[in-house]
Amino acid sequence: MLMLGRFFGLFSKDIGIDLGTANTLVYVRGRGIVINEPSVVAVNQKTGRVLAIGEEARKMVGRTPGYISVYKPLVNGVVSDFEVTEQMLKYFIDKVHEGNFLFPPRPRVVVGLPSGVTEVERRAVEDATYNAGARAVFLIEEPMAAAIGARLPIQDASANVIVDIGGGTTEVAVISMGGMVTSRSLRIAGDALTKNIIQYLREEHNLFIGDATAERLKIELGSAFPLEEELESTVRGRDLVTGLPKEIKITSQQVRVALAPSVQRIVASVRSAIEETPPELIADLLNRYIYISGGGSLLRGLDELIAKDTNLPVRVVDDPLTSVVRGCGLVLENIDELQDILVSTQKEGYV
Repeated sequence: MLMLGRFFGLFSKDIGIDLGTANTLVYVRGRGIVINEPSVVAVNQKTGRVLAIGEEARKMVGRTPGYISVYKPLVNGVVSDFEVTEQMLKYFIDKVHEGNFLFPPRPRVVVGLPSGVTEVERRAVEDATYNAGARAVFLIEEPMAAAIGARLPIQDASANVIVDIGGGTTEVAVISMGGMVTSRSLRIAGDALTKNIIQYLREEHNLFIGDATAERLKIELGSAFPLEEELESTVRGRDLVTGLPKEIKITSQQVRVALAPSVQRIVASVRSAIEETPPELIADLLNRYIYISGGGSLLRGLDELIAKDTNLPVRVVDDPLTSVVRGCGLVLENIDELQDILVSTQKEGYV
């Protein structure tokens, strides 16, 4: 079996995967990031057949008949539908290997996962990746992958703080000498912010909107700290009183109020992780930045709010949306040197 796995490996491309709640990104060894698609699947409930995955499935949101479900098979960064997640992974692995018709792809795969997952949740990701065609699976915690992707000196005997705010989880870690000294995994992130806006408009304006509209408002108007010049936009939805279409104006100040509960929880988790950092390391932070990554780091003023609450400088990493998958890719390129930072490996006979 070992020789067979290695034989198929000759025709496969090793890949790193950021299996996110909102988007899945795929890094191919030697090529870089080649896939960035929504973690969305369309399923025919009558037949159980998967109709579309990724961008094609996203286009179907809100436009399908009742027997077709369009949903995310990952919730809060963990697998909620094992079989559909497996098919989604297989789709991305096959897409990377398009044109290779001689043998089925059997790549080695590095997958990022939240640091707070349970053993059962971790095993679900591992098994789904094997069933999708991987010959070896290496798991890495997302804050560690984000730190590596941001090129932080994680092997140094000094403190490095990374805050990765994805779609389903917020990961906070203080890293030193290749390990996480303190960490927090909070299941409040980008998706929760989107839900905050939906709930606010429902309660304050009797207006019902969908996820896509709320996401647009979050991007256009969202902020965590008062802006020098407040923004304004219009939003259309269904009036919950009359049931008819309705249009209102909404400001960035209103959206900030809507986002405040979740934003405060995120900031509190950052402060909590720092408060638990050993005194020998916390002194390092006075001369270092707190680095934030992930889609949530793009929320206007979030860096300012964290800096104000912690009294420490904060910086958004370069290209924050891809930091985790870039970290997975760097691990893939240097798998022998970075074995110690991996969560686990299984079925090594297939490597």
